[in-house]
Amino acid sequence: MQRAVVNGPIPPAFNVWRGALAGASASLVGIGLARFAYTPLLPAIVSAHWFPASTAAYLGAANLGGYLAGALAGGWLARRFDATSVLRAMMLLATVAFVACAFPVSFLWFFVWRFASGLAGGALMVLAAPTVLAHVSPSRRGFASGAIFSGIGLGIVASGTIVPILLRQGLMETWLGLAAISLALTAVAWNGWPGRGESAAQHTTHHTRHGQTYPAASLRALYTEYALNAVGLVPHMIFLVDFVARGLGKGLDAGAQYWVLFGLGAIVGPLLTGHLADRAGFGPALRAAFVLQIAAVALLAVVRGPAALIVSSVVVGAFVPGIVALVLGRINELLAHHPAAQKGAWSAATTSFAVLQAVAAYGLSFLFAHDGGNYTALFVIGAASLALALAVDLFAALRLGPKQA
Repeated sequence: MQRAVVNGPIPPAFNVWRGALAGASASLVGIGLARFAYTPLLPAIVSAHWFPASTAAYLGAANLGGYLAGALAGGWLARRFDATSVLRAMMLLATVAFVACAFPVSFLWFFVWRFASGLAGGALMVLAAPTVLAHVSPSRRGFASGAIFSGIGLGIVASGTIVPILLRQGLMETWLGLAAISLALTAVAWNGWPGRGESAAQHTTHHTRHGQTYPAASLRALYTEYALNAVGLVPHMIFLVDFVARGLGKGLDAGAQYWVLFGLGAIVGPLLTGHLADRAGFGPALRAAFVLQIAAVALLAVVRGPAALIVSSVVVGAFVPGIVALVLGRINELLAHHPAAQKGAWSAATTSFAVLQAVAAYGLSFLFAHDGGNYTALFVIGAASLALALAVDLFAALRLGPKQA
């Protein structure tokens, strides 16, 4: 006997646009600023003799470690407290971390607060979008998730534009300026999250059909694809500016310009991928994303002209947050009849992404240092990883059939 599936209305008390704005603010603070603003700050930290170059690099890694911890802890926190309280607390934690980093008390002090900022970012990534999207109709989830993750791109652009302006006032003032921006965004998001009653009302509208199978194999394939995609993004995320500035001999100013293009792509990318997913479905949109990324990453392995740099920077930048929106939407598709499992699956996907991203960052940096600065090898490895992700997706589609893959 089957239980009826009732599709009730979205709770009227929840404003979808305010929710999307809250989600975008969270991704801007937790990922866009807490992670990417450190890239242009690193030379200034070394020049100001806060920390030597080798030590400062470990402080960058502290954020990645914190991000992994936050991805693992986000679901645990949400089960013990309501998600809205956790989201507010994590945005405040990121703000406090910016303030603390304005005072280089010691290496341990700075490491702890960079780790804390990463933890906040990981928890926000795990919780923000699912919390909002639970109140958005399926036909609009692609666009809504795109709007939420566009905050990452805004943060990348800010890291290439606002941070250099703030640095003219001083390094301490820059950290405090970032804290002020983070606090303002926390205030914007504060009342945009759904309340407890709204969340419970949304969840009661879903019931599992008798005999509906749990798509475990499809989810495992998706986790693998998402992790491999993380590897494919690392060459651009870490080496793009250095490749332009030193590898091509164009200087730091040119490198910064391509980084801004990368960020502009990251702003519009999730909106475009979300629109495509709303029209074609998240599965086909995800496969199209793999193909475009393979071409864009491989392009810099064979072509070094300005046009190739522009296209590659914008396209790969678009998929830094764009792939996040697509994978989250794909999880919601696969678990449409298992809504209670969606947050756990998204946490697992985020964790797999974070682990391989960190491994790839250290691994490719090691390879680069011991391979005479071979940029071509980095882009070839990135493209190969993306091609493997596409192969896994296609194999899953053939083996499991269209309903699950």
